[in-house]
Amino acid sequence: MATVALACAAALALDRAFGEPPPWLHPVVGMGRCLGAIGPRLLRLAPRAAFIGGALAWLAGAHAVVLLAWALQGALVLSLPWWAAALALGLLLKPLLAWRMLRDEVAAVEAALGRSLDAGRQQLQRLVSRDTARLSPHEVREAAVETLAENLNDSVVAPLFWFAVAGLPGAALYRFANTADAMWGYRGPWEWAGKWAARADDLLSWLPARLTALLLALAAGRLPAGLAREARRTPSPNGGWPMGAMALLLGVRLTKPGAYALNAPARVPEGADLRRALAWCGRAALLAAVLCAAADLALWSLR
Repeated sequence: MATVALACAAALALDRAFGEPPPWLHPVVGMGRCLGAIGPRLLRLAPRAAFIGGALAWLAGAHAVVLLAWALQGALVLSLPWWAAALALGLLLKPLLAWRMLRDEVAAVEAALGRSLDAGRQQLQRLVSRDTARLSPHEVREAAVETLAENLNDSVVAPLFWFAVAGLPGAALYRFANTADAMWGYRGPWEWAGKWAARADDLLSWLPARLTALLLALAAGRLPAGLAREARRTPSPNGGWPMGAMALLLGVRLTKPGAYALNAPARVPEGADLRRALAWCGRAALLAAVLCAAADLALWSLR
């Protein structure tokens, strides 16, 4: 039966209605705590040992996450009618995607800017790792739009994509990889310990990131010219696709000083641009679920 279709619909409905579960019940928070406990030990190792240790720790964590998700999915599918199993899978899928939280946090940046620049900077600091203390209003908006576009892939499209491909184990593996990259995938002290995590996330995000750019174009109703050129301007092989699409579709520039400038000749973003970006991302999230459901229904009809 069309399990993926119903599970995706249930997960998005739960996300819209309730948002995130409490931290003690949140699987991604649990992944982060485990990675955070292991990380300092890796940093004490020599480069080669740090790389091997980071790779082994990632593989062990990924193995545990996939096995747990596979066992839960198998138990539900074997013990419940297909529709009940699908609803239960949607309940388990929900914590692995986070559209409502992303939307609310980014919208809060514009609301905070309406009060004061300092308030906008402080709200943005909840979303980004860069120093926000000296950002101008348009730089705050640029960072908010960039975060919105990139995390639309990381927090919504990619988990749904991997759920459609490999069920709950696929979505869980992706969120583990993305969390490990967010915590370990940096240069500097993490250059060797986090290299495996960074490359694994690059691999698992490659196709979803490009799909996210396409979904944004569909949501906006037009294809952005020159997207591949803009996407190559970022250090990440994937982040430039949703961010570049958003910059071109809005007709604004998105920059990170010292890292990249997307659609550089364009104007700076305004409050209306951030609101329009939120609307497009909402449509793109819905389209992602519809696409996954359609693929599942098409495969079911061929069986």
